[in-house]
Amino acid sequence: MAKSQNQFSTLLSRGVPLIDVRAPIEYARGSFPSAVNLPLLNDPERHEIGVIYKSKGQQAALERGFELVSGAVRQSRVNAWLEFIDLHEQAALYCFRGGMRSEIACSWLQAAGKPIPRINGGYKALRQHLLNELELKDANLVVIAGRTGTGKTELLRRLEGGIDLENAATHRGSAFGSRLTAQPAQIDFENTIAVALLQARLNHTSTVFMEDEGRLIGRVHLPAPIQAKLQAAPLLLLEASLEARIEHIFQEYILDQWQEYQCQFESTAAQHFASYLLTAIDAIKKRLGSELHSKLRKEMEHALTQQLKGEFSDHRGWIEALLRHYYDPMYNYQIEKKAHRIVQRGDKQALLQWVQQAST
Repeated sequence: MAKSQNQFSTLLSRGVPLIDVRAPIEYARGSFPSAVNLPLLNDPERHEIGVIYKSKGQQAALERGFELVSGAVRQSRVNAWLEFIDLHEQAALYCFRGGMRSEIACSWLQAAGKPIPRINGGYKALRQHLLNELELKDANLVVIAGRTGTGKTELLRRLEGGIDLENAATHRGSAFGSRLTAQPAQIDFENTIAVALLQARLNHTSTVFMEDEGRLIGRVHLPAPIQAKLQAAPLLLLEASLEARIEHIFQEYILDQWQEYQCQFESTAAQHFASYLLTAIDAIKKRLGSELHSKLRKEMEHALTQQLKGEFSDHRGWIEALLRHYYDPMYNYQIEKKAHRIVQRGDKQALLQWVQQAST
């Protein structure tokens, strides 16, 4: 497969199924949204061959590699590739640099009657292509801002060109933002964003929308070019009443989250859910101050006790207090510094109408 930027763009934007034949330890550091790890060498094999390569050279390493991956071992790995290709006829294959491992894998598949395209330059070339996309050189970016609970994510999902950074990070971006699904590796996070940007560009989307985020979303961090763009781009300020925001947070962080905990933990869901909430409130103790933290924690503990009886409504009390005394003052301070960038403010419908008018 020729190493052209257009082909890389097509491959990544269309989500063409990819076979990643690197070792699992390499794949875990980062890969691509449409890639599956079906390695030529497992981690111990790769390590052993690497040691031989450094001490005795390429030929000795190759010979040992063919010894390790032979007979039934070789056939099992070829079979895994064949099963994937049977399910995904358009699949392509890569290793780290498009070198020996992918060449060997493709030759074995050719011998098995299932030739497959090999990506020249491999993972490294594809990754560089996506890093270039993260530069946002030609993107017209607009930022969605708003107080906690206004529903910025829901607005993003209704906008053509909306890119959900929190979804890519598997984290809602606040002290209470952790999800049951683990966060991705940093490289996977970046690659997911880059693919979304690539798709927007190839679809000739005139404007890209992202939520106003800090440097960190959970434990992953925004790429520097995106941070810089977010700090300078025009803002759409989403507004909603305090009552509406309380209900939004109650639904998303309590009722919906509780359902997820029930599905995963079943009989121990209440214990894990209580730990999630109490750990989150304790994480911001210093910023809350001891007195407010103690008050909110007691309200939360009471609400959790009532929840055991099937009554969830008391959670609204600590949610309201947390918004009034913590999130809103912090937001007011931050938005004052960005006021000159606000191009429109209002509820979801007002902002959707502004976007529609701006696009025409």
